[in-house]
Amino acid sequence: MSLLLITLPPGLPGNYDYATSTDGQSLASHGTAAIGLLPPAGRGVEVVAMAPASQVSWHRVTLPRGVGPGSPRLRPTLVGMLEDVLLDDPDQLHFAVDPDAAGGGNAWVAVCNRAWLAAHLRALDAAQRPITRIVPELRPRTGALRMIVTGEPDHARVLMTGDGVPGGAQALPFTQGTLALLPPDALKANSDGDGAPLELLAEPAVAELAEQLLNRRVTIHQPAKRLLAASRSNWDLAQLDLARTGRARAVKRAGAMWRDFLHAPQWRPARWGVAVLLLANLAGLNLWAWRTQDELQTRRAQVNGTLTESFPHVRAIVDAPVQMSREVASLRQRSGATSHRDLEPMISALGQVLGTQTTPSAIEYSAGELRVKGVPLPASALSDANQRLRPLGYRAHTDADALVLRQESSL
Repeated sequence: MSLLLITLPPGLPGNYDYATSTDGQSLASHGTAAIGLLPPAGRGVEVVAMAPASQVSWHRVTLPRGVGPGSPRLRPTLVGMLEDVLLDDPDQLHFAVDPDAAGGGNAWVAVCNRAWLAAHLRALDAAQRPITRIVPELRPRTGALRMIVTGEPDHARVLMTGDGVPGGAQALPFTQGTLALLPPDALKANSDGDGAPLELLAEPAVAELAEQLLNRRVTIHQPAKRLLAASRSNWDLAQLDLARTGRARAVKRAGAMWRDFLHAPQWRPARWGVAVLLLANLAGLNLWAWRTQDELQTRRAQVNGTLTESFPHVRAIVDAPVQMSREVASLRQRSGATSHRDLEPMISALGQVLGTQTTPSAIEYSAGELRVKGVPLPASALSDANQRLRPLGYRAHTDADALVLRQESSL
């Protein structure tokens, strides 16, 4: 399943930055287009929207026991816990809780303007680009400081996350005053090798400005790559009344999980394990087939050897069992011996079953089949008769008003 990634602009629906990917790991294309000119989102395409960091605020809470991501009391609980720190009316805000949150534990809560988010969802639905997930551009993380400088030199912003960042994640103007909010040692390079290294990224337009203010080199970072990286998050801001439910969404999420399994680096050991397991099973099946074929060839050689030893005049072997049966029948005919298909042995076997108290009204014999009339047998008696006939190599059944006796196997 491929990806269509869309950045939601801070304002009303209009032009959107987008990116596409076929495997979720590398970019196929990117650009900016009006909503109706975005790449199509047909079957096999998962549409993921990214909420910009400037539109999302983060808050740390401790959820009461019994209140989790799927709880009907989640929103009232969050409103009650955050109403003193929110700048807007809670009715105008949308809340999303950490997907790994659990009742009784700490959790991050993302808050954004509900009307803004709902307007973009409606516009994209109307344009036949229905959103499957909504991921944040920036989310709280632990470890060393990570800074991404974005925008233009006159309106540069910095996205910050990591230990020491107030609120866990911040999107602020890129100025000396903003840098002064950080702990004194936050920008020090990790030279002793302990912990994660300091990560400084900047978009091409503001790379020079970032190096001047930070007094160090930065890594060039493309916005489309940030959009792709955000899509790998397990966060989904589409919760509560804005949840994107339905069968189609479930199918696309399943497709996304399959795509990640096929291409994501963290699944590489599992892919190797599956490949090794399949190869081992294939090798085992081939070995089993080879041994079966070898056993079959050995048994066929033994049967052929029995035929040639018993009847040396047979030189060309086509079907040893059939040829053996013909030669035995021919030998029996020349010697005058009877076979189980002859009349006398069949009458003898029938007499052992029926006894001397039953007299048939008619007997017909043809091609190894004996039909006896005037010998009615109920089902239970027929079953008992077959149990006694089986060791003799015969089987009986009723046909109209006759009892039919046939050879069951060659003896």
